[in-house]
Amino acid sequence: MPCSQGVPNDLMFGKWKYETANNSPVFIAFRSTTKRQVQYDDVAEYKGRLNLSENYTLSIKNARISDERRFVCMLVTEDNVYEEPTVVKVFKQPSQPEIIHPANFLETEKLKMLGECIARESYPDGNITWYKNGNILQPVEGVVVMTLQKVVDRSTGLFTTTSSLQYMPTKKDANARFACKVTYYGPSGQEEISSEPVVFDVQYPTAKVTIKVLSQRNTIKEGDNITLKCSGNGNPPPQEFLFYIPGEPEGIRSSDTYIMTDVRRNATGEYKCSLIDRSMEDSTTITVHYLDLSLTPSGEVTKQIGEDLPVSCTISSSRNATVFWIKDNTRMQTSPSFSSLQYKDAGNYICETTLQEVEGLKKRKTLTLIVQGKPQIRMTKKTGSNKSKTIICHVEGFPKPAVQWTTTGSGSIINQTEETNYIHGSFSSKIVISPEENVTLTCIAENQLERTVTSMNVSAISIPEYDEPNGCNDDNSEKVNDQAKLIVGIVVGLLLAALVAGGIYWVYVKKSKTPSKHVNKDLGNIEENKKLEENNHKPEA
Repeated sequence: MPCSQGVPNDLMFGKWKYETANNSPVFIAFRSTTKRQVQYDDVAEYKGRLNLSENYTLSIKNARISDERRFVCMLVTEDNVYEEPTVVKVFKQPSQPEIIHPANFLETEKLKMLGECIARESYPDGNITWYKNGNILQPVEGVVVMTLQKVVDRSTGLFTTTSSLQYMPTKKDANARFACKVTYYGPSGQEEISSEPVVFDVQYPTAKVTIKVLSQRNTIKEGDNITLKCSGNGNPPPQEFLFYIPGEPEGIRSSDTYIMTDVRRNATGEYKCSLIDRSMEDSTTITVHYLDLSLTPSGEVTKQIGEDLPVSCTISSSRNATVFWIKDNTRMQTSPSFSSLQYKDAGNYICETTLQEVEGLKKRKTLTLIVQGKPQIRMTKKTGSNKSKTIICHVEGFPKPAVQWTTTGSGSIINQTEETNYIHGSFSSKIVISPEENVTLTCIAENQLERTVTSMNVSAISIPEYDEPNGCNDDNSEKVNDQAKLIVGIVVGLLLAALVAGGIYWVYVKKSKTPSKHVNKDLGNIEENKKLEENNHKPEA
């Protein structure tokens, strides 16, 4: 504190004093111009804290609240006494305010102590203001109640300011940020400090119950697991519920989750959950999709060729299903129908159905059809230009017949044969021969059901001939054809031989008459006539 009064030339000494509350002076420092020494009065509260400079400026260390008073600088000359007062104001910034004794939770519709905001050791005293989400909280009767308290520490003179807040929250106050600020005065004017914000757990009763089906798919099918989740919108949320399941007369008490495993179609229906006190509930409808397939007959079925086989594939499902047939890995355009079974009808049949809207719901059943038949043989032949004859044995039957060729007479087995592929119960075996004489070939076909034998006569004539293109040549016609050709050949040969014999005989008769007369006249010898007849018969022979 400088002594602003100018120092007079005739100054004798200077003094500093302060005034008490009743304006009584208390001297604290003295300095003489002649001795140039400083004397400090024995005042306990200033002991060791004062310093008086040569220009009579007084300094006080470690300022205290009690230093807030009126100090006076006195300059004394021979003729006069000059006084210069200085009023000292002391300020102390409070500590950062904090919210103490916070509530563990708040409840809607209940006025409850939220907490206390405290600002310690300030001077002069300050004021506290409450904020919610940055907005000032104003007192509202029965909803927002604030109480301010200030306490002075007598030893230090510092103020501790406390403000308590009672608050009735709503659901909207969940996650709200509450804070307080202390406003105080300092050397430069009004200032403020804020506390750290605090978020309170606002509890409120459940007003709505919700049930959900937890599933990775949009649809549920037989064999799936169903997880029901029940929740309430209260805080804290309910921990237990009653679940009402179709077919169960009473509610099932459980946590917020209820699981059903491997559900069947009878699980379709309305599901409910409620609070334990049944005050409120929610419901949902679940459809358990199913798909049944019945194939009659199914598995491995063995039938004889020509028989009938009714086939039925029936579907029962929760929605319209798509049905299609597959035979030997190839999708069929129509459903199979067997009024007269053929070998080509044999194979693996699959009746398959799906529900397009339900992922993974697919059924299929298999029919393995085996068509059996005794061996049936049809023989054909054709003659080539090089005297060779191709004989073909067309065979049908299942299981596949074994084919053997033999020749009539010798009964020898012919091994040089060629076979075509076995397709739909049919194949053929052929041989190529160039016979020197008429032969009969036999084709033998045998399987587990029967042994069938058919023969064909093959002539040695090498006239080029082919079977009728329509293939209409059964075994009897083959035999008749060959026999007719043989008979025609014999008849033609006999006719030619008869003509030659007739001509020779006519010549003989004509010649035998003339020479015999001549001989009879000239010789008249019977023995010679006989010899002549023998000679005439030689050319005939």
